[in-house]
Amino acid sequence: MMDHELFVYGVTAFATLFSIVDPFAAAPIFIAMTPHETDDERRRIARSASLVCGGVLLVFAVAGNRIFAFFGISTPAFQVAGGILLLVIALDMLRAGEGPTRQSPEETEEGIGKADVTITPIAIPLLAGPGALSTVTLLASRAQSWSQLVALALAVALTSLLTWIILANSVRLIRFVGQIGMKIITRLMGLLLAGIGAQFILSGTKQFWYLP
Repeated sequence: MMDHELFVYGVTAFATLFSIVDPFAAAPIFIAMTPHETDDERRRIARSASLVCGGVLLVFAVAGNRIFAFFGISTPAFQVAGGILLLVIALDMLRAGEGPTRQSPEETEEGIGKADVTITPIAIPLLAGPGALSTVTLLASRAQSWSQLVALALAVALTSLLTWIILANSVRLIRFVGQIGMKIITRLMGLLLAGIGAQFILSGTKQFWYLP
């Protein structure tokens, strides 16, 4: 039973994080921000940005709950708020659009003109944006054992690895899949994220009513 719960938690953590980071939707923006870089330079930027993204997510997985506890925010309240945020992002993804919860147009425009876009705005907030940071903190708050926290760390590592691979091969990916294919993938991931967000809201509401 414990192994089953660990497996379900790990799969849910990875699916949620990968959907919210969504390197497929980030690929066209990544290309727009690196118009003059060679393929080797793009791979270097993708590797560094993915490592920074994973590091920031791990920091919030460890310290995020302490931050919210300091401000007196309960776990059920944060689950409901996080679920609503996931639903908002999921609706943007279902429209195959980029909402302000991920990156503003001003940040995208500024990134195109920057000399080095690795840390900002690619790693933060394009990849590790408010939604991803809230999600990893929420997942950490739902962990019931050290094994589940380790599963969460592995989910972050796997998400970062796949993000690196996708961004490093973004030009080839877009040529192969096409803009329509990218939008279809984004919409499917948005649908999955909407279901996870709704589940977070239901779980948080249920815990709220059972609080003393």
